[in-house]
Amino acid sequence: MTASRTARERVRAELTREITDIARRHLATEGAGGLSLRAVAREMGMVSSAIYRYFPSRDDLLTTLIIDGYNALGEAVEQADAARPRDDFAGRWLAICHGVRDWALAHPHEYALLYGSPVPGYHAPQDTIAARLRDVTVLGLLVSQAHDAGAMDPPALVGPPPASLRPDADNLRTLMTGAPDELVFRAITAWTALYGWVSFELFGQMENTIDERRTAFEHAMRLVGATMGLR
Repeated sequence: MTASRTARERVRAELTREITDIARRHLATEGAGGLSLRAVAREMGMVSSAIYRYFPSRDDLLTTLIIDGYNALGEAVEQADAARPRDDFAGRWLAICHGVRDWALAHPHEYALLYGSPVPGYHAPQDTIAARLRDVTVLGLLVSQAHDAGAMDPPALVGPPPASLRPDADNLRTLMTGAPDELVFRAITAWTALYGWVSFELFGQMENTIDERRTAFEHAMRLVGATMGLR
């Protein structure tokens, strides 16, 4: 590889980072639906035709922002989980929950891009799947390890999942190896409760309702963790 090519690649990488940084700022002011390549180019002092060399369309830029967001969230969850002892399954669950919430509160507009209203006209490509699964993969590993260790003690609340849900359980079990159907659905219910709580808090649904939000959040996550079987 020639030195000039290496220099060109560095310049391209730097400009790509600058474009995505500016685009993230625009998410805060314009929202994902209002994201404009031309507006980003104007802020950079770049002619609008030049930015298309880096991102051929607005959807390509959105896809990059989405992948970056999922990867950042996934990394935060992985680090939170890794900070707890491997056999402290309940502690790992709470750490994962706080990892999601802390990242969302620190990056509200990126979280809204991932879990807010769909962007009109945008359809996420297959390229986003690997990044999108990073956080839930951590949950799946936790569930599998806790089950294998005999650390799951779910309370008897309702009967087993209907037989018609077996195909869905099989799909979800790719992330929770060895988990029985009932545990699979308890785990995915806990996961949706986690993101539902975070979304309610982030999107203003708790205003004038809950003041001690971090304390309430942890208590709620202990409740859903116990429902999953973590004591």
